[in-house]
Amino acid sequence: MHQFLVSIAAFIVLIALMVVVHEFGHFAVAKLCRVRVEAFSFGFGPRLFGLKRGGTDYKVCLLPLGGYVKMAGENFSELSDAATGTATQAPEDDPGALTSHPRWQRMLIGAAGPFANFILAFVLMVVYFGWINEVPAVEVRTTTIEWVTPGSAAAQAGLEPGDVFRHFDSANNPSWEQLYERIKLNAGQTVPVTVERGGQSLQLSLHVPAAAKNDDFDLSDAGILPQYLLGPIGVAKVEPGTPAEQAGLRAGDAIQSADGHAFHTVTSLLAYMQTGQGKPLTLVLVRNGMALAPIVAHPAHLEGGWKLGFAPVQIPYRHDPLSLTRAASKSTTFCADNSFLIFEVLRGLFTHRVSVSQLAGPVGIARMAGEAAELKDWSPKFALAAEISLNLGILNLLPFPILDGGMILLLLIEGTMRRDISMDVKERIYQAAFVVLMAFFAFVIFNDVTKLPIFTHLKP
Repeated sequence: MHQFLVSIAAFIVLIALMVVVHEFGHFAVAKLCRVRVEAFSFGFGPRLFGLKRGGTDYKVCLLPLGGYVKMAGENFSELSDAATGTATQAPEDDPGALTSHPRWQRMLIGAAGPFANFILAFVLMVVYFGWINEVPAVEVRTTTIEWVTPGSAAAQAGLEPGDVFRHFDSANNPSWEQLYERIKLNAGQTVPVTVERGGQSLQLSLHVPAAAKNDDFDLSDAGILPQYLLGPIGVAKVEPGTPAEQAGLRAGDAIQSADGHAFHTVTSLLAYMQTGQGKPLTLVLVRNGMALAPIVAHPAHLEGGWKLGFAPVQIPYRHDPLSLTRAASKSTTFCADNSFLIFEVLRGLFTHRVSVSQLAGPVGIARMAGEAAELKDWSPKFALAAEISLNLGILNLLPFPILDGGMILLLLIEGTMRRDISMDVKERIYQAAFVVLMAFFAFVIFNDVTKLPIFTHLKP
């Protein structure tokens, strides 16, 4: 219940930010063009409270799941003849109506909402990089592989511990985040890979598992365990009666190597132990700055996996704010990379490389928002908000009726024809588009719900 409430609260806050900024973009440009804005609403349904100023009703409504800006003359019902019900053009004597303004102004108003979302994403990441910028206290900046699971897709591709990714698919010197996204986009496909090993460049091919399209897919599922840190694995706590205690581990120890392999995170050590299926480990420890004689530990099958029974020291993070120039540069790169990724997802949908089931709707976004809210770090909070803002901006620019891009497309067609499309035709186009959009929306929500833990646990 706690997680559910946090997810709902985080989702409402996130949607409020996205919607207010998006609609403010439409609102600001409409006002500049002297279009009469009758309402600026956060939420739908009955009006709860607000204020009226300058002919505009600024209000908060009952359902906080969106919002809108209502401009005079934009609704078809307002443009219909009262006697016959036939759609007509806006009255020429109403200079404040949207349809009374030049097409280029209406296109600017339509594009202003998505561009406001782009600006929001950029500003959010500038704030993060310029005032926070969480980085590991000790970090490995290259995409270096710490461990490769035997028999995995990575092992079959010829990848080895210590390899550094220099090229993956179409990305050069990718970060782990970029590499992960490329793997998700190429589920079930074979991609070219270039790694640096011992000062030499090797050309390999990695067959990405089909399971990469699933939400819970991790790089370790492809057999790749990244190296993030340089130091040994710190032991924060040893559970009584566990193999760790029986072998002689103590809180404050550091595990320098296991069977001669230098692991830096407990994730890699756990992956190694699962491969061994309970095989004894020879551990080299450091205690109080001094190396001890190797000890032998016998992993036990605990909580669904082979474990030793100790809690590792958490990865230390520090704040490393960047200059405004560097923050703006990193924010630009972040927005560009994520925007290109969105376009690749859209292209993947049309080429059947990406399944529609991989898309996340309101329920999925609420889950992600709740998870980000519960984390202590600021990075996932800012990154998620910026990514959703970019998604909202790009999707609204798609040339589909009802969306801002659809309105712009119709205006461009009218400009080419040098005459207005009949209001009756427009109304039918928008009605058909609304049905399609609602059907798609319902499918995405259904898909989101089936991914909830209560349903995934019921799957065989």
